[in-house]
Amino acid sequence: MGERKTNSKAKNKKGGLRAGRQKIKAKMLKSYYGNPMKDMKLIAITGTTGKVTVAHYVHEILRASGEQVAVLASDQPFKLGMLHKFLSDAWKAGANYVVVTVPAEGLRDNIFYGLPVHVAAMTNFVTAGLSDMEPDEYLDNEKTLFDMKPEFVVLNHDDINYETFSEFKGEKGTLTYGVSSSDVKILNSKLYAKGAEATMSLAGEIVTLATFVTGETAVSYMACAAAIAGALGISDDKIIDGIAEYMPE
Repeated sequence: MGERKTNSKAKNKKGGLRAGRQKIKAKMLKSYYGNPMKDMKLIAITGTTGKVTVAHYVHEILRASGEQVAVLASDQPFKLGMLHKFLSDAWKAGANYVVVTVPAEGLRDNIFYGLPVHVAAMTNFVTAGLSDMEPDEYLDNEKTLFDMKPEFVVLNHDDINYETFSEFKGEKGTLTYGVSSSDVKILNSKLYAKGAEATMSLAGEIVTLATFVTGETAVSYMACAAAIAGALGISDDKIIDGIAEYMPE
């Protein structure tokens, strides 16, 4: 037990040094690229699974709403320089929204340091999907994003660990989604061979969302995307159109 604590302390110290270097590098990159985030809104999506699907849903919803949007979606962590170059390229292309996914490993490295986060969303916390991290370490990493004072926070009310991360709050609002009492409440769903369909209550309005993404988890991912869209003030019809438009590869 003592050895485990010693290893944990060494790991935390190493992580702290790495995060410190990342912060210095982030300041330099922000200066080099001319701070493109002053003209764009950042939507950051994290969680163990489903990040990429939710990001593409949100991308299509924003496009359906006539917004200019760029998306950087991967289940793998990426370099800080890659993120800042992406933001710069998105700004040059005229984007007013950027959607970025990041696993806990990226949050451990303070990948969003110094960037204004408009919406921070968490899909789920599946311990079986963790690699080299203990659950407490995972949540500590997630906390680095939600401590950045995002304007809005979106959380999965059905997640078994909801009570643990329900402390995450948005400066302007916090939205939840799930089968249980939530801002986006899943009322019922149907699964098909080539997709899924779900009836949900969005701010009191009953809508039906349909997707070409298969499996029961698709319903939760649609609800997450709908909650993010709700935080952005997007109408129900654009949410329906955007989710239906996404074609998984």
